[in-house]
Amino acid sequence: MIQLPVRDPCDLCRAIQAERWKIVEEGGHALTVINPCQFEVGQCCVITRRHVATLLELTDPECTAVMLHARRVAPALVGACRPLGILTFQNNGVYSGQETPHFPSMSSPEHEGSDWGIGPPQLATFDGAGRQCGTSHDPRDDSSRRERVRATEERLREAVALIRANLPA
Repeated sequence: MIQLPVRDPCDLCRAIQAERWKIVEEGGHALTVINPCQFEVGQCCVITRRHVATLLELTDPECTAVMLHARRVAPALVGACRPLGILTFQNNGVYSGQETPHFPSMSSPEHEGSDWGIGPPQLATFDGAGRQCGTSHDPRDDSSRRERVRATEERLREAVALIRANLPA
């Protein structure tokens, strides 16, 4: 059985209601949002409107909406952030790295030297992505990365405007 993170009330639902996470685009079943604590500058999350924890619980319309949102935001991130790649991922359960019990699908623009490289830090070993082959990610000293990607309200508004301006018509 998949072990879910415990957060009651759901911090993602609360963040959206409090407008701490800025909305890039919204639809009937899903929202594309950008949050103040990102893995990389410009990282967006596609979340379901309905509070649902994992991919296993999505309805067919929700699953379709999530993928359509992810497909729309990817070229917008390319236009807005000029990355070398786009990492799209989602986690199901605490043992996969899920931190909140609300379904997220992340789209992160990746640059040379990105801590995420070709995947989560514990897996990234691609030399061209800025990590030496064979070295592991040590999350104990994430302060410089976390500071680099922490976004102010102004920076979030600017990022949302830039991403929106690059969304396909």
